[in-house]
Amino acid sequence: MIRFENVTKVLGRKTVLDNVSFEVGEGETFVIVGLSGAGKSVTLKHMIRLMMPDSGDIVIDGEVINHLGRRALQEVRSKFGVLFQSAALLQWMTVFENVALPLREHLRLPEEEIQQRVNERLEMLNLLDAAGKFPADISGGMQKRAGLARAIIMNPKIVLYDEPTSGLDPVTSRRIDDMIVDMRERLGITSVVVTHDLHSALAIGTRIMMLHQGRIVENAPPEAFIRSSDETVQSFLESQYITKKGKWEELIHE
Repeated sequence: MIRFENVTKVLGRKTVLDNVSFEVGEGETFVIVGLSGAGKSVTLKHMIRLMMPDSGDIVIDGEVINHLGRRALQEVRSKFGVLFQSAALLQWMTVFENVALPLREHLRLPEEEIQQRVNERLEMLNLLDAAGKFPADISGGMQKRAGLARAIIMNPKIVLYDEPTSGLDPVTSRRIDDMIVDMRERLGITSVVVTHDLHSALAIGTRIMMLHQGRIVENAPPEAFIRSSDETVQSFLESQYITKKGKWEELIHE
């Protein structure tokens, strides 16, 4: 569904992506982890061509998107929903209006159908009671859920998540994790998640890829990721108190 083929990107004097190749299959929750500046968000931006590679190809649903014209690119982008790190809600609109915005901008639908579609998504994410509230009047976790409702309102095939649990307390973070898994199971959505939170990555990921200094150092299911022989991966795991032999290994095999 998503494929990077020998992608290189240089920003200034820094090679942010260095001959990177990987593939995301349909229905996966593909998690990208790494230290700050490793190229995680840059990778997301290439998927919807907010950035162009200096070399290599990005393939979406079998189509190389590097040099698509405006109309063809818009069609590719319509397959994506995006949940931004800050939720990016418009502060002067209610939760309902924020979620309805893509429908009103891109489709000519009767108001009753818009209300039905928005209410379905809000109910799915337990936000019906917040429909008439403004972003400033709800919690950070609710804002993320509202952002997710807006991201899926157009029924995308793929959702990109940029640090979805950033700034949230552990309990709220785990609720966001549960919703990401729920989107995959209920709607069949393919997800690509950028996160620093390895606890989240291990809970939601079907595969976890780690970037370090612009290169892929590991790309494996959670069980294999924990057992990686790469020193960079092990150092990253240990920094969040996750080890090969211990609680996480037991949990995975329960």
